[in-house]
Amino acid sequence: MISLDGLPEGGFRLRTTDGTVPTDQVVLASGAYQRPHRPAAAQTIPADVLQIDADCYQNEAALPPGKVLVVGSGQTGCQIAEELREAGREVVLACGRAPWCSRRVGDRDLVYWAVETGMFDETLADLPSPAARLIANIQATGHGGGHDLHYRVLRENGVTLVGHFLGAEDGRAHFASDLAESVAFGDARHNDTREKIAKLCAGRGIPVPEMPDPSPFDPQAPEAVDLAGCGAVIFTSGFRPDYSSWVHFDAFDELGFPIHEDGASTLVPGLYFCGVHFLRKRKSALLLGVGEDAALVASKVAQRGAIRAAEV
Repeated sequence: MISLDGLPEGGFRLRTTDGTVPTDQVVLASGAYQRPHRPAAAQTIPADVLQIDADCYQNEAALPPGKVLVVGSGQTGCQIAEELREAGREVVLACGRAPWCSRRVGDRDLVYWAVETGMFDETLADLPSPAARLIANIQATGHGGGHDLHYRVLRENGVTLVGHFLGAEDGRAHFASDLAESVAFGDARHNDTREKIAKLCAGRGIPVPEMPDPSPFDPQAPEAVDLAGCGAVIFTSGFRPDYSSWVHFDAFDELGFPIHEDGASTLVPGLYFCGVHFLRKRKSALLLGVGEDAALVASKVAQRGAIRAAEV
């Protein structure tokens, strides 16, 4: 078991499977997706129904036969639901609040517009609250070359959409009557993106690509589903930081995220972070943006190392 402890005289002790390493400075770059999150209601599902998290899902053939309940509707949940449906499974998707956008707008991919409009450069201060870091990424997929993948597409493909998962009782899974609110949230974020694209195009003096309004959506949905014959429940309800399970000192906020300034802990000298979701910007945990943060953190490590060396 890997663990990180502070030493009384300063510095750190890292315990690894290959021994103990003392050090003056540590950069934690263990990734943004550390601990799969399950809602508390997961505990109500009967023990004889297979339950797995998204990181344990392999493919449709690895699941027992029967319908599949997917709890969570960000990118991962939508992509798994699509794959299962394409394989012929009956799929129920418990939906939450997630943004969506067309995979291609005009002759450009969604990622191009996210970069050019500055979406990936948004900081924590741009969010309505710190908890907004946990909102799902834009519903989309690269499957088959990339295409739209949101609630309307999934319903058209035969996926049963329901509200967020409330729990199971008497052999039935129960859902809130909030599918309309979840769809409205995604549509509002879609409209926000359209406005950003239109503003960008106007500023550059280029034509605004066609961005049609979302088609009408019927929010009627089952509020309960029989779990008899259910092959599996797959939780795709996001991830949470998991530093506290192996980092043995207080350096994190109530959500488990590092308390820091530009990647350097403000509570523990010599402790740094990289690859954390919204460490500095929305892109901080992505290949697209982690290099920017890494360079800044490396500079801070080098500066502190030089200062400490001069003190010796």
